[in-house]
Amino acid sequence: MGIGFVHRYVSIGLVIGVTSCSPVATAAPRAESGTLRVAGGEIEIEIGEGPLDVSRAELMTWISTAASAVTAYFGQFPVARYRLLIQPVPGEAGVLGGTTWGARSRIAVGEHTSARDLGRDWVMTHEMVHTAFPEQPDSHHWIEEGIATYVEPLARSWVQSYPAARVWTDLIEGLPKGLPAEGDRGLDHTHTWGRTYWGGALFCLLADLEIRERTNGSRGLVDALRGILAAGGNDQTDWPIERAFREGDKAIGAPVLQELYKRMKDDPFAPDLPAIWGGLGIEVRHGRLELDDRAPKAAIRRAISARPLAPRVP
Repeated sequence: MGIGFVHRYVSIGLVIGVTSCSPVATAAPRAESGTLRVAGGEIEIEIGEGPLDVSRAELMTWISTAASAVTAYFGQFPVARYRLLIQPVPGEAGVLGGTTWGARSRIAVGEHTSARDLGRDWVMTHEMVHTAFPEQPDSHHWIEEGIATYVEPLARSWVQSYPAARVWTDLIEGLPKGLPAEGDRGLDHTHTWGRTYWGGALFCLLADLEIRERTNGSRGLVDALRGILAAGGNDQTDWPIERAFREGDKAIGAPVLQELYKRMKDDPFAPDLPAIWGGLGIEVRHGRLELDDRAPKAAIRRAISARPLAPRVP
C-alpha cells in the first residue's frame, strides 16, 4: 500500500499510555518510542532520529486523533498490534507521505512541520485505514487505495477533525479523476494513479449508494467493511478479493460488492456523476457547496454522512 493524503486527546474508545517518555519539551526527542492503547489493540510508536519542531505531545495528539477516526468508522481499531514509525526528514516541512504493509506504517514528517500541519493532515488516517482490508496483489491495489481515499475524510468528519461538507466537495472534485479515459479497461487492468485512487473511491461510493438503496437505508458500505473486518479480513491476511467481497455482502445481506466488482473489474464503467450529485441534492455553485434536502436521494446522502451509533456487524 502506498502514499495517499482539538488540542486534547480525543477519547473515542482510546486509552493513552505512553512509555519511555521524557518531560514535555519544545521539540520532539530523537529516537523515542511509546505505546498508544486503542479499542481493539495498541499502537507501538517509534520516533526516528532527526530534528522536529513539533513536540512529542503534539505528535501524540495527531496520532490519537487519526486512531479515533479509524476506530469510529470500523467500530474498533482494525488490528490488535500496529507498529508506527515517524521518520523525521531534515529541512522539509509537512507530512510528506506514508507506506503501510503488514500492520505497520512509516510516515515521513518534515523537520519544520507545525502543529497546524499535523492538525490538517490526512496521511496518518489514510495509512491506518489500510490496515482494515486484506492484503491484495497489484491487480487489486485499487480497492486498497480506493477504500482509504473514500473512508479517510468521512471518518475524520465523524470525530470533528474535518468539515463534513468538505467530504462531498472532495468527492465532487476528485471522482472525475477516477473515470476511465480512452483506452482504459476495468479496474483490475488499468493501474494509473487516477484509476487506482479515485477509481477505487468511485467503486466505494457506488457500492455505498447501492447498498443503501437495496437495504432501504438500513445498511451502508461501513457495514460491509465492518463485516469483512469482523470475519478476520485485515491487512495481516491475504484473502482473495472475491472472499473479502463475499464477507462484506454477507454482512449487508445483498451481493452488492460482488456484482459491482463484476461490472467494473474488466470493463470501463463510467457512471453519470452529475446525475448522482443531483439525485443526492449536492451542488457546488460559485465554489460553495449547496445541499438540497428535497432531492430524491437526500436521505441517502445524510445517512452516508452520519456516524453510526454503534457497530452493526452481525
